[in-house]
Amino acid sequence: MSELPLDAYYDLTQVGEVAVSPTGDRVAFTATEYDQAADEAVSSLFVAPTDGSREPHRLTSASGASAPAWGPDGDRLAFLAARERDAERRVGWRDRDEEDEEGAEVEADETEDDEADDAEDDEPLENGDEEPKPQVWIFDLALGGDARQVTERDEGVAGFDWSPDGDRLVIESRDPTDEESEYLDQVREEGGPIETTRLQHKVNGAGWTDDVTRYLFVVDPDDPESDPRRLDDAYGGGAFEDLAGMDPAWGPDGRIAFTSCRLDRPDDTTVRDLYAVSPEGGDAERLTGGDLTHGAPAWRPDGDGIATVASDPDDPPAPAEVYLVDAATDADARNDPVSLTGGLDRTVARGGGIEWVDGAIYTRIADESHTRLVRVETDGTAERVFEAQGRDRALAGFDVADDGSTAVTVLSEPEAGTDLYAVDVDDLDAAGGPESFRRLTEVNESLVDEFAMPEARRVEWESDGWTLDGVLYHDPDVDPEDGDHPLVVAIHGGPMSYDEPVFSFGHAALTSRGYLVFRPNYRGGTSRGREFAAELTGKWGTAEVDDIAAGVGSLADRGWVDPDRVFGHGFSYGGIAQGFLVTQEPDLFTAAAPEHGIYDLRSAFGTDDTHVWLEAEFGLPWENPEAYDASTAVLDAGNIETPLLVMAGGEDWRCPSSQSEQLYVAARKRGIDAELVVYPDEHHNIGDPDRAIHRLAKILDWYETHDPAVEAESAD
Repeated sequence: MSELPLDAYYDLTQVGEVAVSPTGDRVAFTATEYDQAADEAVSSLFVAPTDGSREPHRLTSASGASAPAWGPDGDRLAFLAARERDAERRVGWRDRDEEDEEGAEVEADETEDDEADDAEDDEPLENGDEEPKPQVWIFDLALGGDARQVTERDEGVAGFDWSPDGDRLVIESRDPTDEESEYLDQVREEGGPIETTRLQHKVNGAGWTDDVTRYLFVVDPDDPESDPRRLDDAYGGGAFEDLAGMDPAWGPDGRIAFTSCRLDRPDDTTVRDLYAVSPEGGDAERLTGGDLTHGAPAWRPDGDGIATVASDPDDPPAPAEVYLVDAATDADARNDPVSLTGGLDRTVARGGGIEWVDGAIYTRIADESHTRLVRVETDGTAERVFEAQGRDRALAGFDVADDGSTAVTVLSEPEAGTDLYAVDVDDLDAAGGPESFRRLTEVNESLVDEFAMPEARRVEWESDGWTLDGVLYHDPDVDPEDGDHPLVVAIHGGPMSYDEPVFSFGHAALTSRGYLVFRPNYRGGTSRGREFAAELTGKWGTAEVDDIAAGVGSLADRGWVDPDRVFGHGFSYGGIAQGFLVTQEPDLFTAAAPEHGIYDLRSAFGTDDTHVWLEAEFGLPWENPEAYDASTAVLDAGNIETPLLVMAGGEDWRCPSSQSEQLYVAARKRGIDAELVVYPDEHHNIGDPDRAIHRLAKILDWYETHDPAVEAESAD
């Protein structure tokens, strides 16, 4: 068994978004690779034929491509990218007054040094800021050549969609007033003070919020000099709009759907309503009732309705469901939105969109620790399809051609990688392996050929009357049943999430060093219905502690693992759960590595970005302090006996680094071996490749340092 070197992370490729062309002959997708010299992630755009006749073709070399979307003609492919300005937009004659304003006019008697300085001033304007902002770019695949920039918004573009005939685009973009622009310049360029009256005063990954309004604009992609038309009543709002966006979707009847929150206190709720507006402007009509969080709108092809994915913000464990929203232009004739998947008692999977085919909807759901495809009729009939997926791999993405001919799935397999597969839509119901099923990519071929990736098996155990399941990863040369293996308990985040067999560099790094990796699906997660998720709602540190400990005990009872060599691992709620485990089950872990967690719920309220979610689950801390204290691990820090490697992001506003500091200081006060690692400018994520590698190295070293078997070998 050879160890996977951690710097092989630079050879990793991760598939992102997928878009099938209108006639199903091609698929565009994004993939993230890692530049070792620049130490950064590089997201590129690729196109591949869906018949599998050739390898994918790289379209972009500059980093940052996202949100690929085919034009209705199938020859043009639009995407978002934060690139330097298009050469066509920065060469040629400029108005002399513009040059004077920009300081570009050169005096005849300037010295050579001054001329050099002015040459630097002639660098691309980069969309009005020090760093380029995302703009819409379009490839014309019939004509060839590089992508053409079609927007130039100072605040960038957050989302867009094509018009049905392809002659226009709708984009969403922030549009600051002069006063707001002055404030933004002061903050961004001069390091001025943050001034806000917003209740949602910060959002993880977006930073400190402000009062700038986001609008929809209509753009002519073939006339970049024309001014975008702002739709004045198509504006956004809401606590998490910086992350959710407005979801613009241009419908077949000509209207544009979008989401927004226009309640009295939009920052005090996660409600998002669905609206429709004419591309010519005028009033926007609200189509939903102000009680659900709607997203991912998809127009019915006949234009009579819009399907959305919606959840109830006042009922956290309730599944996200597919709703059909009546889009009739006559408000008096409009019916209330109807849930089409309420009878399933299963949530739409995270990132699960909506695809219309022949009057039915395809979407991905979380079902028994498994992401799988369902076809939903408009009468509420739902059928699970694509049995060929099996239970040993995850459905990480799905898209269908507009003509309903071809689907492309993204399948993640522990040993083989994450890749694109095409299948005829008519074959999705086929038993066994559909004849049309074909693999389109092997993006990690060199990595999986050179290094052994882990095998995975599903395991079950009993806890508090429930039969639970999880995934156990191991090196292909290791048989778990041989016994006495070291175990890493890798706990999923959320907690409303779930684990299934997937391809993971981190898993391979651990299994190639002899560890078994156990991913338990504890109560409080999704995929098994509302009752299962509700077991943990408002009661953190209860069911998941019992379930995880019981799962580890079950593996030890089978003789598969050494109970003296069990190590904690987990990010976000995976870190939170470790806080409870080391304070309530101090003998469970030999050492633990909680990352980006929350350990003091009272002090998290208002210092993180989740006050709305916390209130929905626990109430307000000054009204229900007992609930907050009962779900606070640090109050039981006197029980900690486990060596702790506590890791955090300095700009993580989902789980602020001060939370990790509290756990770390508590452990050190107890005299426990502990180390704190803070990545200064990291958000609630893993960060750049150098940090991803560094965190794995720290975790592996922490486990080895506290492994009694290693200590025994050293003593010998």
